[in-house]
Amino acid sequence: MKRLEGKTIVIAGGGTGIGAATAIRLATEGARVVVGDLSAERAERVAERIRAMGGEAIGRAFDMVDEPTIAALIQSAVDSFGGLDGIHINAADLVAHRHDTDALDLDMAIFDRVIAVNLRGHLLCTRHALPRLLARGGGAIVYTSSAAAFIGEPKRVSYAMSKAGGHALMRHVASRWGKENIRANTVAPGMVPTEANSNAPAERFERALRGTRSPRLGMPEDIAAMVAMLMSADGEWINGQVLSVDGGATIR
Repeated sequence: MKRLEGKTIVIAGGGTGIGAATAIRLATEGARVVVGDLSAERAERVAERIRAMGGEAIGRAFDMVDEPTIAALIQSAVDSFGGLDGIHINAADLVAHRHDTDALDLDMAIFDRVIAVNLRGHLLCTRHALPRLLARGGGAIVYTSSAAAFIGEPKRVSYAMSKAGGHALMRHVASRWGKENIRANTVAPGMVPTEANSNAPAERFERALRGTRSPRLGMPEDIAAMVAMLMSADGEWINGQVLSVDGGATIR
């Protein structure tokens, strides 16, 4: 059974990794997908894969710090497919992330950039998606977060703050619009090898695996499966939650 037949879903950050896997998974479940990415080429490449599988998809360039492009991304779902039923907000600035240190040494320009993408950008995506979801009688918003929001780390202070703030945004949306059939939830992945971290030292992956209660690290498809469930009728009674998909690295 295709749980998302007839639904239109935007992936804000879908050109690679978790976002690309999610776009493909949602399409196999029957969704019409708008793939947004900073790179139009990456977005269109994923959309092309979906079309080659017999699905419906378009690729669009957008930037999480450029509100007009966010508005255009959401509008493209309406123009191409007639409306919006869900959005997976998944974008992050991984270049700034690599320079994110601690509260004493942090370059405030890095802090501002991380907050602009991971927090302000997520709010802007939410603001532009909500009216479209409400116009359809409701829908689902799924944010991508990280265990960094709640475990406490000696570094990545900007990243952790932005992700914790994202949890507050998600809970606000669930509380304010839940009675209007808006579901907002967050997926917090564990270590998932992707193109973005492919050059990381092997020790980083080995350490992450030792910290899980699973015999393997995650795959983008593991996160995509959770997003698909939350977008579908199977997730209708899940709202305002942070769901860790991390092989048991965190137990809460």
